[in-house]
Amino acid sequence: MLLPIALIDPSLDNPVIEEGLQKFLLVLSVSLGVATLSRALSWLRNIPYTLLLLLVGLGLAILDVRLINLSPELILFIFLPPLLFEAAWNIKWSALKKDWLPITLYAILGVVICVGGLFAGLRGIAGTSVATALLVGASLSATDPVSVVALFRELGVDKRLTTLMEGESLFNDGVAVVAYNLLLGLALGLEQFEVPVTIARFLLFVGIGVSVGGLIGFGISFLTQRFDLPLVEQSLTLVSAYGTYLVAEQLDGSGVIAVVTTGLILGNFGSRIGMNPRTRLLVSEFWEFVAFFVNSIVFLLIGDQVVFKGLISNLDTILVAIAIIIVVRAISIFGLGALSNWWVGSEISLQGQTLLWWGGLRGSVSVALALSVPAVLEDREEIIAIVFGVMLFTLLVQGLTTKPLLEVLNLLGDQPLRQRYNQSVARRMALTRVLERLQQIQQQQEVDPEYCKYQIALVEGQLNQVTMELQTLRQEHPDLQAFAIEQMKEELLAIEADTYAELIRAGQLKDEMAPLLQSVLMEDIMPESAT
Repeated sequence: MLLPIALIDPSLDNPVIEEGLQKFLLVLSVSLGVATLSRALSWLRNIPYTLLLLLVGLGLAILDVRLINLSPELILFIFLPPLLFEAAWNIKWSALKKDWLPITLYAILGVVICVGGLFAGLRGIAGTSVATALLVGASLSATDPVSVVALFRELGVDKRLTTLMEGESLFNDGVAVVAYNLLLGLALGLEQFEVPVTIARFLLFVGIGVSVGGLIGFGISFLTQRFDLPLVEQSLTLVSAYGTYLVAEQLDGSGVIAVVTTGLILGNFGSRIGMNPRTRLLVSEFWEFVAFFVNSIVFLLIGDQVVFKGLISNLDTILVAIAIIIVVRAISIFGLGALSNWWVGSEISLQGQTLLWWGGLRGSVSVALALSVPAVLEDREEIIAIVFGVMLFTLLVQGLTTKPLLEVLNLLGDQPLRQRYNQSVARRMALTRVLERLQQIQQQQEVDPEYCKYQIALVEGQLNQVTMELQTLRQEHPDLQAFAIEQMKEELLAIEADTYAELIRAGQLKDEMAPLLQSVLMEDIMPESAT
């Protein structure tokens, strides 16, 4: 006989817990349902599922259906760490290192330009208070190009543009949060602005974040060298994402910078020396699921939190802020891009800069910072309304027009062609292994030789067909040769790293060995026969 839960433990019979669980399941059902429909219906596939979720959330807000109260703590402590970790885990350090200067300029000076431009514009044109101008500027300085990056990957946009946009966003979020914390005291009248003090505090915030992230990232990397337990290693990455953020925040450092640092180390170093290829794949798939899961909830809730009365009452100021954010983003991207091109020869094209300018969307971090404004500040509701208004414009107008802009700028990639090429390569590898196994069976005379001979002939026929398809693709699309070479380089580097890790786990090596092929393969020149 089953007893009611309340008789087993009365504390579990709590209507608040039950109501919270019901709301969570409702949010999850709606978000996953919309995400599924976006893949199932062909006419919705051109719209990123995150923006569809935002539209559904806005529809619920119009009906005044509030699912869950989206607090800043929920975004910053629950949703943000896994999103940051997943992005940092997947970004390649080699690509990041190549464009470290433009990314640094966009992430640091870009925030300064955004805050300064919004402060001057809102004060001079809209006539807002000092507190409103400062905190709106700090909140909207954080970019969140999740939808745009997802679209880039789906359409096969140049990887460098994806790295620039994602790299800027990763570090920009941390700088924006630090800037908000510094400016909040000024807005409340608790502190005075002094350049040396502000710079020192900024460096301290970032330094603590990098130190905590580096310590935890390298610690887990060397720890996972000593065992091969996929589920434990997967769990360690999840713990590190939240643990790093909380530890850095407790030490008055930047939790965002700390998580990004940990994710970069584990994704580029720890996963190579401490995880075998199967575990690395499992962890990557796990974080892909987590990012999808969290984004599905975040964008739905952001739309659901919109208060249209506040947007309408502050419409004039919102329109001014939208115009300012477009202008200051242009100054930041084109100005700093030109500086980077002149300084180190970054060669960021005008088309690429245009895409980076229009793709600077605002999202969850901006919302969290706006909602974090203390209730004692009289202009709190005005700040929230302005930030929500600008965020909705960037997500809906800029986000939904990114694909047409890609077409106009001729930046659409050849992802379908590359996918077809990869599938042919995979078939050739699989058929080659099958053929080797059949030949082994024939030599060992495990089954009738004539039957084996017949099967070998069939497989050889399919293998020849696939080989011809690959040759045709290379002849018709010479650009695939460069793509194939890049894939070969990545495969060779992975083999080298996996070999060192395997020897360390076996106890044959005691110290980590630096990759030998990294500089050799990445800096070589393509032979003339391959061009």
